[in-house]
Amino acid sequence: MPLHKEGTPVGTFTIYRTEVRPFSEKQIALLQNFAAQAVIAIENARLITETREALEQQTATAEVLQVINSSPGDLAPVFDAILEKAARLCNAELGGLFTFDGERFSTVALLGAPREFAAFMTREPLKPSPGTGLERIARERSTVQIADLTADVVYRERDPLRVASVELGGMRSFLAVPLINDETLLGALSVWRQEVHPFTDKQIALLQNFAAQAVIAMENARLITETREALEQQTATAEVLQVINSSPGDPAPVFEAMLDKAVRLCGAAFGLMMVTEGEEAPTVASRGVPSAFAEFRRTNPVSMAKGPIFSRLLAGEAFVHTLDLKDDDAYRRGDPLRCATVDLGGGRTSLMVALRRDREVLGAIHLYRQELRPFSDKQIALLQNFAAQAVIAMENARLLGELRQRTEEVAELNRGLAARVAEQVEELGRVGRLKRFLAPQLAELIVSQGDEKILESHRREIVVVFCDLRGYTAFTETAEPEEVLDFLREYHGALGPLVSQFEGTLDQFSGDGIMVFFNDPLPIPNPAERAVNMAVAMREAAGSLIAAWRERGRDLGFGCGVAQGYATLGQIGFSERSGYTAIGTVCNVAARLCAEAEDGQILLSQRVNVALKGSVVTEQIGALALKGLTQPVIAFNVPLAASQPALRVIEGGPQNV
Repeated sequence: MPLHKEGTPVGTFTIYRTEVRPFSEKQIALLQNFAAQAVIAIENARLITETREALEQQTATAEVLQVINSSPGDLAPVFDAILEKAARLCNAELGGLFTFDGERFSTVALLGAPREFAAFMTREPLKPSPGTGLERIARERSTVQIADLTADVVYRERDPLRVASVELGGMRSFLAVPLINDETLLGALSVWRQEVHPFTDKQIALLQNFAAQAVIAMENARLITETREALEQQTATAEVLQVINSSPGDPAPVFEAMLDKAVRLCGAAFGLMMVTEGEEAPTVASRGVPSAFAEFRRTNPVSMAKGPIFSRLLAGEAFVHTLDLKDDDAYRRGDPLRCATVDLGGGRTSLMVALRRDREVLGAIHLYRQELRPFSDKQIALLQNFAAQAVIAMENARLLGELRQRTEEVAELNRGLAARVAEQVEELGRVGRLKRFLAPQLAELIVSQGDEKILESHRREIVVVFCDLRGYTAFTETAEPEEVLDFLREYHGALGPLVSQFEGTLDQFSGDGIMVFFNDPLPIPNPAERAVNMAVAMREAAGSLIAAWRERGRDLGFGCGVAQGYATLGQIGFSERSGYTAIGTVCNVAARLCAEAEDGQILLSQRVNVALKGSVVTEQIGALALKGLTQPVIAFNVPLAASQPALRVIEGGPQNV
């Protein structure tokens, strides 16, 4: 009797008799009923199994996430928990988790591995041979399953890792998934069986889920580690600078403090700092150096030119990073220093950074690790930073020594110079403060006269120029902030120098708006003519910029307003930051004329137009009702010259020459 589930056969139900006697219709119907019950039982068992497996997976995932949450900076318990859950749910006896440095895999967690196999896997980072599971992970960046580790050419060719896996670890079926974050391979998560029994698609998906959790944990740990390292580096740098400041004439405590921080923050086993003296480089500071190697260094001075690493610094290299001191020509040919480093000090990976002033090598900092583990780019940069601080300390000590030698002979001269320097500093400070809002020549004139009373509050007739861009607000709403800043830099760079050229006083320089006034704090001849000529020059300068920006699809224009009248002027602000400003209706009129001006217009008040006395060609616009003013203002425009194609010509009234 067939067992059917929704039309799909799932098995059979068969009964037999030992004699020839057909079954009756009722017996056949009865067997059909039993078959239907068997299908129900099979489906119930499947659902219960799937539910149990799903619950186990969810529980395992929750437990792993709980471990990640409870130990954000410690990956060991997270890796152990992931391996235990993954192996159990995938019905595997063994498991391993590996990190990848770009070339080698390091074993960071093992589950169920025999002692000899565990020793083999953790002895040093693994560089797997082509065709092995880990090599395929590194090359393909995808899941790798090998049904039988003994059935391919890798095992037949007796690859060390494959042989150890099979003969020491007892592996047969192998499954590994990559740990990937932003297309970067961080490592691999793998499980093994000791019999030939391939993993199912569900088990592969489950292992991939655990791999994703491992990546989350590694990323969390990386961020926490980077934050902690950055804080430690900043603290160490501050402490070293404090030592430099507290002992400017004695670099020895600086070297000791610096080397201590460098060894600790770079994860080195021991370190040395050397300073050149002629052809030799004696040790001036050391940390954690094994006694046998320290005695060798004490009795065998290091020659800079002959040292296998130091000579490379002399040749111009900023640093020398050696992954394996034992695996290079210097060790193989029996170089005494290299052999002592490896055999007496246990050094394997080293990093040496030059103490360099300009092109001169003053010494070096040399860090060592006693295992094969490269220094990271951040650690190299950190050591270079310490080297730069060491050079500063050495330079400070040298300069201080020279200064002490000459102190007595120049003491009297220094006192006179100090007074003069103080006067010059004060004068430069005054010039600097005044140049923030005055033309350089005016600022220097005021300082030379030694009288800043003219900057006190007073009233005077001035000419005010106010200009800004048409369409600037719409431009800032649609453009990226970087694009706006680029434009403003060009705009300010083109218009700013014109203020000094025409001897104006800068009041405001904010965004696209510029306010300049003339005839104060020092009276000048023809202030109206200077103001209008400056406005015309600004229009020409802005025109070139605007034309270029219109080619980029940015519709901008330039407008300007000029008014003449009395205002109250003086300094405002406080001691650290002050400005010189004008307050009065004339400022408002100039600002309103600017706001009223169309693209390319320079609108003048009637008073300015009269003051020009025909020196500038103008055209009457008519009476304008300006915001905030009760009476209309008769305005005039300075028409565009033929040499300004970048701005659109504004049609106006008849010319007033």
